[in-house]
Amino acid sequence: MTIERVGILGSGIMGSGIAEVAAKSGHTVVLRSRQQATADAMLASLEKSLAKQVERGKLEQAVADEVRARVSATDDLAAVADCDLVIESVVEDLAIKQALFTELDGICGPDTILATNTSTLPVVEMAVATQRPDRVCGVHFFNPAPAMALVEIVRPLTASDETIAACRAFAEACGKSPVEVKDRAGFIVNALLFPYLNNAVRMLENGTASAEDIDAAMKGGCGFPMGPLALLDLVGLDTSVAILDALYDEFRDPNYSAMPVLRRMVAAGQLGRKSGAGFYDYSR
Repeated sequence: MTIERVGILGSGIMGSGIAEVAAKSGHTVVLRSRQQATADAMLASLEKSLAKQVERGKLEQAVADEVRARVSATDDLAAVADCDLVIESVVEDLAIKQALFTELDGICGPDTILATNTSTLPVVEMAVATQRPDRVCGVHFFNPAPAMALVEIVRPLTASDETIAACRAFAEACGKSPVEVKDRAGFIVNALLFPYLNNAVRMLENGTASAEDIDAAMKGGCGFPMGPLALLDLVGLDTSVAILDALYDEFRDPNYSAMPVLRRMVAAGQLGRKSGAGFYDYSR
């Protein structure tokens, strides 16, 4: 099962990041969004990233041109029909993902592997929405995809050994360090990370220390590159609440129960960096 042509679905930063990683490793990439304007915006984001790398001397212009030439953008879902691997990175809503997998199942060839970049949702629920559950798995890149080395290869009960091996080989070909994990909410990283982040919010709400001091303590005391509250702002508070809810639904562990202040901030539109305000102000 050789993966040469990759389809990527979704209009967010993860989509363009995965596209860059795949194209740099020699894969032909089809970027698909529901609207041509957002597909073109993803392509523009990729071009901007490549231009910055050329400007900083990290990439030759000729190489950047070759990478760009491997990527096309479209609003037509049928454009991914002949891909060897399709990775969806759409909104973290199980019903939306299931409907998309059912549609992809009817469009793509029988040998195409369908993968999800979900960070938390049960992959098996997407697999059984298709007639090829043995060819469905999770391929979870981390943000920003070009910089982060880890990829979680998520094995639902239905996936074949060949599917998992092919996706692992794809991640390695992209220069990543894949780990294999069973299909359980949060997989490895988020299952361990989000109780820590949630408890940092609890500490802030209890008045133990300021946001700045909590973050400084974890950076200085544990050697973390970023404090927990700044990391929540980077992930997005709405995304963080959705992840915590999925973890709590599966495990019923109170450490996964999102702190009330997180929900209030989301209701107020304070989502972190992407909205300009969260635990910190990014409007300037």
